[in-house]
Amino acid sequence: MAASKDVMIYAAKRTPFGDFLGVFSKTPAPVLGGVAIEAVLGALGNSDVRPLLEGVFMGCVLPAGLGQAPARQAAFHGTVPQNVEAVTLNKVCGAGLRTVMMAQHMIQAEAGQLFIAGGMESMSRAPHLLSASRTGVKFGHGQIIDHMVCDGLEDATAPGTLMGTLADRTAEKYGITRDAQDDFCIASVQRAHAAMTEGRFATEIAAVKLNARGKETIITHDSLPALDKLHKVRTLSPAFDPAGTVTAANSSRLSDGAAALLVGSRTAGEAHGLAPQARIVATATHSDDPAWFTVAPVCAIEQVCQKAGWQITDVDLFEINEAFAVVPLVAMQALTLSHEQVNVWGGACALGHPLGASGARVLVTL
Repeated sequence: MAASKDVMIYAAKRTPFGDFLGVFSKTPAPVLGGVAIEAVLGALGNSDVRPLLEGVFMGCVLPAGLGQAPARQAAFHGTVPQNVEAVTLNKVCGAGLRTVMMAQHMIQAEAGQLFIAGGMESMSRAPHLLSASRTGVKFGHGQIIDHMVCDGLEDATAPGTLMGTLADRTAEKYGITRDAQDDFCIASVQRAHAAMTEGRFATEIAAVKLNARGKETIITHDSLPALDKLHKVRTLSPAFDPAGTVTAANSSRLSDGAAALLVGSRTAGEAHGLAPQARIVATATHSDDPAWFTVAPVCAIEQVCQKAGWQITDVDLFEINEAFAVVPLVAMQALTLSHEQVNVWGGACALGHPLGASGARVLVTL
């Protein structure tokens, strides 16, 4: 690939991830997105690339009530010049990662040189919807719809079917036991605690300043499950199917947060003194029957390795979003991956899964 087509990551930051209805319960997603964007731009030292930016792409799955153009709001909060375009993308859990691919494709098509890509979500602030309020409920009962469930956690092709139900089906089909899922969840929490204690997240996390009643609070750490409560993981009842194995613990945690990256061409970086953190060698996506979304990472990993000319054994580390513990477990089983190379600092079972942000978060951490 010619140098001008090489696509680099020059900076990567994320906010702490906050518990559902926790520290960020009053903080809109675009504000969190703005913190991540500003931190990325601030990580470049004396290199101010704001005038050079050609786009801001931000994933957001639950935009109801946020106001017009959430990505543009985040760009403004992140001190991006007003002349820079912004695009909000919804690809559910993959939204934050797809924005990076958008930036990559723009650069390779020579339609731009420097972009902010990332994602953001406030699950805490997702509203309830009154579907009949426009025309009125003529007779009988009305209905309140949970935006988070309807637009984020439920299979639109099979209304009423929660994603956790599909995770249960996956566990049954692939013989993944409740103990295996619980073991993975416990390890995720322990790894995240160790990473936080050892300061491993320090370089990726951008602090969020909150003001309430004239008092400023600075949030610098993820809201993690308590280690002394892990003994309860194995006692929880199934969350979706009474006969199933998926529980609230071995599923991802509802949460709030944002992540962002500066993606640019090699030539732009060299021209402006930017030091690359990584090169994007190849990207791939895989789509299938929505009922089997849990196994999509397997095919995507196989495809991206084929594009890169790599074998699976050439890869040192994997970040596979823990939408449910069964998702990385299926990938580990299908691709013969060791747990020692998958989500080594924990994942969404511990950190949480703000839908629009998680795709970008796993890349920031990787």
